[in-house]
Amino acid sequence: MSERPYEFRRRLEVVHQPDRRDPDAKPDQDEVGIGAGWTIVLSRQATPFILRVAQDLQDYLLVSMGESVLLQRREDLPALARGGERVIILATQDELPGISATLMVPRSYHLQVTTERIIVCGADERGAAQGSYFLEDLCNLRGAPFLQQQAITRTPLFAPRMVHSGWGLDQYPDAHLNAMAHAGFDAILVFTTGVDRTPDEYTYTRGHRSAGRYQDFNALVERAARYGLDTYFYAYFRDLQPPHPSAPGAEAAYASTFGAVFAACPSAKGIILVGESVEFLSHDPRTTGRMRPDPSPDNLPADKPSPGWWPCNDYPQWLDLLKQVIRRHNPTADIVFWTYNWGYAPEADRLALIRTLPTDVTLQVTFEMFEPLVRDGVRNVNVDYTISSVGPGRYFASEAQAAHERGLRLHTMCNTGGLTWDFGVIPYEPVPYQWAARHAALRQAQHDWGLTGLMESHHYGWWPSFVSDLAKWNYWTPSPPAEETLVALAQRDFGPGAPAALDAWQAWSEAIRDYVPTNEDQYGPFRIGPAYPLVFRTVPTMPAASHAMFGLLIVEIDYEPQVGWRAVQSVGAVRVPHEIARLERVAARWEAGIVSMERAVAEAPARLRPDAVRQLGIGRFIRHSLQTTIHVKQWWLLKQALFSEADRTRAESLLAQLTALAEAEIANAEATIPLVEADSRLGWEPSMEYLGDATHIRWKIAQVRQVLAHEFSAYRAALAAGDQAVAIG
Repeated sequence: MSERPYEFRRRLEVVHQPDRRDPDAKPDQDEVGIGAGWTIVLSRQATPFILRVAQDLQDYLLVSMGESVLLQRREDLPALARGGERVIILATQDELPGISATLMVPRSYHLQVTTERIIVCGADERGAAQGSYFLEDLCNLRGAPFLQQQAITRTPLFAPRMVHSGWGLDQYPDAHLNAMAHAGFDAILVFTTGVDRTPDEYTYTRGHRSAGRYQDFNALVERAARYGLDTYFYAYFRDLQPPHPSAPGAEAAYASTFGAVFAACPSAKGIILVGESVEFLSHDPRTTGRMRPDPSPDNLPADKPSPGWWPCNDYPQWLDLLKQVIRRHNPTADIVFWTYNWGYAPEADRLALIRTLPTDVTLQVTFEMFEPLVRDGVRNVNVDYTISSVGPGRYFASEAQAAHERGLRLHTMCNTGGLTWDFGVIPYEPVPYQWAARHAALRQAQHDWGLTGLMESHHYGWWPSFVSDLAKWNYWTPSPPAEETLVALAQRDFGPGAPAALDAWQAWSEAIRDYVPTNEDQYGPFRIGPAYPLVFRTVPTMPAASHAMFGLLIVEIDYEPQVGWRAVQSVGAVRVPHEIARLERVAARWEAGIVSMERAVAEAPARLRPDAVRQLGIGRFIRHSLQTTIHVKQWWLLKQALFSEADRTRAESLLAQLTALAEAEIANAEATIPLVEADSRLGWEPSMEYLGDATHIRWKIAQVRQVLAHEFSAYRAALAAGDQAVAIG
């Protein structure tokens, strides 16, 4: 059955999945079964936050496990905690003194399970909530409301854990916030272009100025807090001309932008600052000193980077001014300075900046980006963002070490919400063994350099999946090894089909290691999948939604290396055949994973099959996206050969090869249409809206057929005209 556009949001709004109970499950001898006669108890003085958490647990037991339990407020929590009734006590350590060793870390919790009572005691309200969600996790893995008798204290390893919305860009319905809290996140990200404003399409169109869409930031911050989530602004003041901090009137200028946002919404947790989005008129002579879109005075190409793309020596002065205007309204605001845009710069220049930063800001560094990849004499560079490399890259390691030496708080952009730009219009990448390796690397980075905070998605948002469930388990201590957790998750989601699902996950995790992350592909065929056109001479403009933050201007891919100050790759004629071979290995291994996943779906019980089928659909969509990218690279090579071929016979042969390739890609695109029609999340991304759906795939098919019917005919006519000119001469 086909889904309408955006119908995936119905699934996003279901926090407690119905019918998760295994009807054949029976409690073991050492297990406690929750059911009739049990009561969830909270203090008479419990806050509305704790009451909501208790109601959430009551709803979970009814909807997911089919058990109805009472909910009560009581005065005698300490006495009740000593036994005598079948109760689930939900409280903070202030309400249950002495129940466990003092919980020092925010959001930590203690869980006790005995035959007569279950106690969830949080270090604070958010800890109690996480303990309650942990009960849900245990029951989901067991497939029944059965808990082993135990006493355990669990602590989160990272804070904050930040994500963007996967429901819609900067859109956060309560159910989505609740799902994020259940997944272990503790902060959300919202783009801002000013007070109560988020970006719209005009914000990114040169020549247009827009205040952006209206968003009640205070209401969002308050709603997020109800679910234990802080709110970070992501600054996007791209249409401004921010003055140098030493310029006359600079303080007033920054107070009217950055300062005004916090004056209007002082309860926001902090702000993310990244060069391209908050560029200013730097005086650093190694830069152009002007905003990137501004033309050069001599109308010649710039021979220096613009300030947003270089570790300028006056960023510390700029940060000091921002601290002043922001902390005037929120003295504890977390000011996060992200070095994303200049990771390519020489290490000495990058570290020189870090060694002069004010120590009361947070440094954020992307985990795997900018790492050079040299295989078989061919050079590529990790671009934003990929799970094909676990990390950390040398860029991250160097800056993390410098931050550690200075005592700076350290965050990283790591994408462990489950998605990167490897594939742009899917909900998550089902490569869990590779994700587990990154989780381990991040924990090691915490040990080595004091890493504390994670940014786990960008504007492609977050989708609840077994991948983010794995991250939640791996980001708390104690937890079982990742391999054990994956076995449990496969059993939860596929039942008897778990061994085949594990085979698929292993194959896909191995396949992604051969993936080639290139800027051209991640802004091209990997961004939108089989909807990406095959461009011959005429560059088409892909239709895009008028309300999308980023429309997509399709340009002819050029695989030649960039020049200037950026890291270079091998020339196209060298690297593209190598990349094709690599991606063909990815595709072959991915196909083997699809075969295993098909078996897993067939063996899964009916109650689990709908989600299993959707995961298989994601796998198949990725396989078709891989094929499109391979075809685009082959198309580019054949065009290069054709456009330099003067002999008509050989040119006709190349045109015949291009025609066959176009027909193969049309077939590949047509085979993708049923997948995106069955799952409305495929082909969509929050900032681009729908660009890889059935409508756009059909547009691409029509575009390719037009190339075959018209552009190839015109080219053949030009070849024939050349022969006639030679004959006449």
